[in-house]
Amino acid sequence: MQFTKRHIITMIAVMAIALFISIYKLPYYVYKPGGADALNSIVQVENGHKSEGDMHLVTIRGGQATPIQYLLAKILPHQEVLPLRNIRPEGVSEDEYFHAQLKMMESSQEKAIVVAYEAANEEINITYNGVYVVSVDEKMPASDVLKPGDRITGINGHPIEKANDLIDYVGSKQAGEIITVDVERDDRKLTKKIPLKNFPENDNKPGIGIKLVTDRAVQVNPDVNFSSGKIGGPSAGLMFSLEIYDQLTETDITQGYQVAGTGEIDYQGNVLPIGGIKKKVVAADEEGCDIFFAPNENGATDSNYERAVASAEEINSDMKVVPVDTFSEALEYLKQLQSTEEG
Repeated sequence: MQFTKRHIITMIAVMAIALFISIYKLPYYVYKPGGADALNSIVQVENGHKSEGDMHLVTIRGGQATPIQYLLAKILPHQEVLPLRNIRPEGVSEDEYFHAQLKMMESSQEKAIVVAYEAANEEINITYNGVYVVSVDEKMPASDVLKPGDRITGINGHPIEKANDLIDYVGSKQAGEIITVDVERDDRKLTKKIPLKNFPENDNKPGIGIKLVTDRAVQVNPDVNFSSGKIGGPSAGLMFSLEIYDQLTETDITQGYQVAGTGEIDYQGNVLPIGGIKKKVVAADEEGCDIFFAPNENGATDSNYERAVASAEEINSDMKVVPVDTFSEALEYLKQLQSTEEG
């Protein structure tokens, strides 16, 4: 077959179109169910106890959409398309966003360690090193001054060790006042001046518009290590804490079951709501999990728990969806399940 000029032009056009729909990035983000990996390969407590069943870390896959990914997400079930600005604020690069997600994951692991070791009465020591900026509200004064990943160590000469130190100090001021913020960024020490403004999303309290995580150094005995790779975000906190506790204690709290769940956890063991729970139910069901813990939000309407139940019913899942507001509630549920099996 002889190739004419027309054939060549057509081939180039087809290749260009194929390249465009498979590579070009649209201003949209696609979310879909991820995996439900067993945590015993991700969390290792030194000389930890083994269990018959598994705790599972449930994830969502997401990324900036190409044209073909956008079209598939509109057709396939359990996928969602969101404007990119809803996920990554304007002016925040993909690297900065990813770095912030990893910081939230590190914070989640740290909280889980504290909750689990305290519950298991194991040795733990905590020191504080300032706070990290996780995200910046583009409508607030910090938007042109601070960046995700910045470490704040002081305000107006007052040392800042924990997020509450900053929140309490700023809360004692008035909108319009200017604060001097000591910042560490890329191994540089900076001083920034930022005016305070009433924050509509926080009862009009004064603020600069940043989300924070405290930089703690947590030392424990026995030691614990994580190998979560590039998984980011805070939503694995509850399951991390249960897995750590399970390895620390002789009693097998899994009782042979495949236990999944989701929920951010704080240092007091409260389980907080997360996004994308319906997709996480799908991922856990596809993995064959028996139990799924979901944040109850103290019984609020349209809670994570209610959405998880609706998702399980929609896919005809046999998983038991369990509402929890605290780590202790999840732990007690598993212990009661164990005693029922024994007796």
